[in-house]
Amino acid sequence: MKPSSARHLSFIASLIALIGLVMFLVLRKEPPAAIPENRPASPPTALSLMSAPPDWNSLNAFQSTITRADFEQLLTSVFTVGNAWQSQIQIGETEAIIQTGNADGGGSFHLRFADPGFAAPPPRDWRSADQLPPTSADQPLAGMRISIDPGHIGGDWAKMEARWFVIGNGTPVSEGDMTLRVAKLLKPQLEAMGAQVSMVRSKDEPVTPLRPDSLRSLALDSSTAEDSPAALQSLAERLFYRTAEIHARADLVNRTLKPDLVLCLHFNAEAWGDPNHPTLTEKSHFHLVLNGAYTNEEVSLADQRFALLKKLLQRTHDEEVRVGTTISEAFIATTALPAFTYAANSENARPVADHPCLWLRNLLANRLYDCPVLFMEPYVMNSKIDYARIQAGDYDGLREIAGKSRPSIFREYADSVASGIATYYTQSRKLPRPAATTN
Repeated sequence: MKPSSARHLSFIASLIALIGLVMFLVLRKEPPAAIPENRPASPPTALSLMSAPPDWNSLNAFQSTITRADFEQLLTSVFTVGNAWQSQIQIGETEAIIQTGNADGGGSFHLRFADPGFAAPPPRDWRSADQLPPTSADQPLAGMRISIDPGHIGGDWAKMEARWFVIGNGTPVSEGDMTLRVAKLLKPQLEAMGAQVSMVRSKDEPVTPLRPDSLRSLALDSSTAEDSPAALQSLAERLFYRTAEIHARADLVNRTLKPDLVLCLHFNAEAWGDPNHPTLTEKSHFHLVLNGAYTNEEVSLADQRFALLKKLLQRTHDEEVRVGTTISEAFIATTALPAFTYAANSENARPVADHPCLWLRNLLANRLYDCPVLFMEPYVMNSKIDYARIQAGDYDGLREIAGKSRPSIFREYADSVASGIATYYTQSRKLPRPAATTN
C-alpha cells in the first residue's frame, strides 16, 4: 500500500472515531438529578422577647477560671430552682458542655474546669471590695464606681406602668417618682464617702427611645388570634416599659457607666385593686433581691442561659450577698421592718441561706447588668403607715405620723442604704500603710 493511501485511511478512521464520540455525547442520557432530601429545618433558637442571640465565644475568656465543684454548687444552689438545666448543661469531670441552641439541636460550648487551687481570676469590668485600692476610714468608697437605678419611670408614664394610685384629693403615689427622689438624696451621701456615682435615670422620662406605638408590630407577632385590640395595646405598653426600657438601661450600664455596683431602688406594694380607689393594708416589710433562681422555662431560653453562666462565672453572687447583708442589717436596725417572705413553694424565688431578708430571683435588670446588682424592695406603698409617710413628703428632722415621731420615709431609705454600704466597704477595704518614720 502506498504511504499516501495509509495516511488517507488513518484520517478516515480518526474522523469516524470523532463523529462517534460526538454522537455519544449528544445522545447519552443524563442521570436524573438527585431529589433533595426534605429535611425539616432546625427551629430557631428560643430567645426572650427583644433579646439578641448570645455571643457564646465571649465565654472563652472564662476557661479554667472555676473548679468543677464550685461550678456545680453555684448552678444548683443559687442559679436554678429545677432540674431542666440538665438537658442544657452536662457537667463532666473536666468540662461542662453547654447547649447553645435548643435542647433538641444546635451547637454546644465547652467550658474547661480549673484544677482545685489553680483557678485563674475571672475577667470582668467591676471590682470587688478586696480588689479596690487601700483607702482611708473616712473615705470608704474612694475610687469606687456606683450606679443608682431608680426603678420604673414615673411622671406621665406612671399610670401606664401600673405603679400609681391616688386616694381622694391626696398626692398621687407614683413609684417611679419616689425612687428618683430617694436616688437624689442618696447620691451626695455616696459621693461624700468618695464614690463616683452615676444615675441610670435622672428624670421622669424613659431611657429607651422606643415607645408603645413602635412596638405594636412586635406585640402583634407575640399575640394570639383571641387577643383584643386592647390586649395588644397593653402588650405593646409592657414591651415598652418592662422590656425595651430595661434593655436600654442595661446598654447604658454595661457599655458606658461600667460600675462596680448597681443599686436598683424600688418600693414594694401589696395588691391595691382599683388605682382610683385603692385598698390599704396593715402590712409593711423589707427584702432585697439578688440574681438567681432561674426557672426551668428560663434556663431553656438561650439568652437567659447565657446570662446565668456569665453571672455565675463572674462570681457576682458572693459580692451581692456580702453587700446586701450589711444593707439589710442597716435597714432593719433603722426601720424595724419585718423580713418579707415568699411562699415556700415559690417556683421563681429561693431564700439565701442564713439571710432572712435576701432572696434570689431572676429579674430582667439584675440579669442584664454585668456587675453585682442589689434590687431593693423596702416598705409597702399602700400600707396605712407608709402611705401616711409618703403623703407627708420629704422633710428634715422628725414629724409625728401615726402616733410616732418619724423621719422622712425618703431620707430613711437613702440613709439606710448609705449606712449599709459604708459599713461593708469600711470593714472590707484595706487602710493605707502608715508612713515610715525615721529617728
